[in-house]
Amino acid sequence: MAGTAHSFDLFGSLDAPASPVILSVPHAGRDYPLALRAALRVPIEALTVLEDRFVDQLASAARDAETMLVQRPARAWIDLNRDESERDPRIDDGVDPRAAQAPSAKLRSGLGLVPRRIGRHGDLWLRPFAGEAIDARIVADHRPYHRALAIALAAARARFGAAVLIDVHSMPPLADTAIVFGDRYGRAAATRFVHRLEAEAEAAGLHYTLNAPYAGGHILDRHGDPAHGIHAVQIEWSRALYLDAALDQPGPRLTAVAESFRRMIDAIADEAANGSLPQAAE
Repeated sequence: MAGTAHSFDLFGSLDAPASPVILSVPHAGRDYPLALRAALRVPIEALTVLEDRFVDQLASAARDAETMLVQRPARAWIDLNRDESERDPRIDDGVDPRAAQAPSAKLRSGLGLVPRRIGRHGDLWLRPFAGEAIDARIVADHRPYHRALAIALAAARARFGAAVLIDVHSMPPLADTAIVFGDRYGRAAATRFVHRLEAEAEAAGLHYTLNAPYAGGHILDRHGDPAHGIHAVQIEWSRALYLDAALDQPGPRLTAVAESFRRMIDAIADEAANGSLPQAAE
C-alpha cells in the first residue's frame, strides 16, 4: 500500500524493509505544478520527452514487497538525478556564474537540476526563476527523496547484511538494445550484482549493454557504497518494450516485461542474501 511523503509516493516501509532490494523511480513523475505551467514558453506536451514515460507502472507491476519510492512532480520541475549544485545560471537567479564550479556535461547541455532546454523545442522557460524558488524545490522535493532513500538503504543493510538500490529509468528505443545497466563503471555496486542482472536479461532474450550510453548519475554516486554494503545499479528499459507503438501509453507487453524485471529483483535479493552469509572457516 502506498503512502504519500512530501512529493513522492512510498510503497513499503522505510525503516523496516521487507527485502534488501530498494526500488527508486525518480523520473516518471507526471505532476506539473501551476508555477511550472505558468513559466513555460513551449507547449506542456513538449515536456513529456523528459519523462521516463510510465516506467513507474512497470516498476509497480514488478514489485512485490520491496520498499519503493516514486517521485510525483515531473522531472521538468526538479531532477532528482542531479546534485543540488548543478544549478543553471541561465535560468536560476540564485546562481552567481562567477562563483559557480565548472559545469558538468549535463549542465552544459541544459539538463541540470532544473532542465533548461530539450531537443528540437529549445529553451523551455519564459524567464529565469528566482533563486528562492529553486531553493524551495530543493528543500521540498530533492532532499526528502534522497533522505528517504538513505534511510531505507541503511535499514535494509542493517536487516539483511547488504542493501541494493535499483534505480529504475527508461530510454528512447536504441538499435538492438533493450536494457542498459549502469553501475558507474564498477564504482556503485559489486560486479556480482551486475552479473546476476545480465544473466537474467540473457535468459529473457533481452539484449543489454553495460554503462553505455548510460552509466547512472547522481543517485548512484550519492547512495552506492559497496565498501560498506550498499550497492546501487541503474536500469534503463527501452520504452519500446513496455509502451504502445506511439511510445505514449502502457502497451500490451508491459506485463511480460514486468515478469522479467521481477526475476531480476529476485536474483538481486538472492545475491544479496547469499553474499552476506558468514563464510565457513577453512
